[in-house]
Amino acid sequence: MTPDQASTAEALLFDTWTEGRTLPALPDALRPATRTEGYAIQALLEQRSHAPLYGWKIAATSVAGQRHIGVDGPLAGRILAERVFPDGGTVPWGANRMAVAEVEFAFRMGQDLPPRRAPYSVDEVLTAVATLHPAIEIPDSRYEDFVTAGAPQLIADNACAAYFVCGPATTADWRGLDLSRHAATGHVEGRYTRAGIGANVLGDPRLALTWLANELSTLGLTLKAGQTVTTGTCLVPLEVQPGDAVTGDFGALGQVSMRFG
Repeated sequence: MTPDQASTAEALLFDTWTEGRTLPALPDALRPATRTEGYAIQALLEQRSHAPLYGWKIAATSVAGQRHIGVDGPLAGRILAERVFPDGGTVPWGANRMAVAEVEFAFRMGQDLPPRRAPYSVDEVLTAVATLHPAIEIPDSRYEDFVTAGAPQLIADNACAAYFVCGPATTADWRGLDLSRHAATGHVEGRYTRAGIGANVLGDPRLALTWLANELSTLGLTLKAGQTVTTGTCLVPLEVQPGDAVTGDFGALGQVSMRFG
C-alpha cells in the first residue's frame, strides 16, 4: 500500500465516520491486506486531532470477542482527546450501530515506554504505570458488517473506537490486588445488571496492557507518559439505547458513570 492509498483510505473512513454513514468495505484498491497496512491507515487519523493523543484502546481481548469479529488476537486503536467525556457526562448517541457499552480497567502511564527490540515484561510495564481507573468504552464501526471485515480493515477503522469515559484514579492499593480475580459490574439504570471479572481481559488486564506496549513497540511507537490505555471489556458488553445511564462498579477500585444523549 502506497502512502497515497493509505491517505485516501483514511479520508474515506473519516468522512464516513463524521457523516454517520457506513461502508460495506473499503474499495479493493484501498483495502489493507495486513495488520501493518491497517495501522498505517489508522496512524493518519491522529493528525485530525487538535490535541495530543489521549491514549489507546484494545479491542478483542476475550476469546468470545475475537470469535465474534473473526480475528485471532487483540487490536489496538487510538483514543482521540475529542472523543473523551468526563465521568458522569452525557455521551451523544449519534449514528451508534453497535449500541453497546463496555466496562474496562484503564491505566494511565507515568513513564514512556519507547520502542525496543526486546519485548517489555509485565513488571516493566507496571512500573511505568501511574494510576488505575475504572472506565467505560463505547465502540462502533464504520462498516456495515464489522463481523466479517477482518483484522486489517478493523484496525484501519481505529479498532472500532468511538467514545471513552474515564473515571477517577483509584485510591486503593491496586498493585497489591490480583486484577485477574477482581470483579466488576455493569449497570444499565432501571433495566439490568451484568457481572464480570478481570480474567476476561486477555487473562488479566495487566497482560493486556503489556500486550499493547509491545504492539506499539513493534510499530516503532512509544507508549507515552500521560497516555491512558483502556484494556478491553471485562464483562459481556452492555446492550444500550438512547437515554440509558450506565455505571461501571469496580468495588474498592471505584466507579465510573455516563449517560447517552
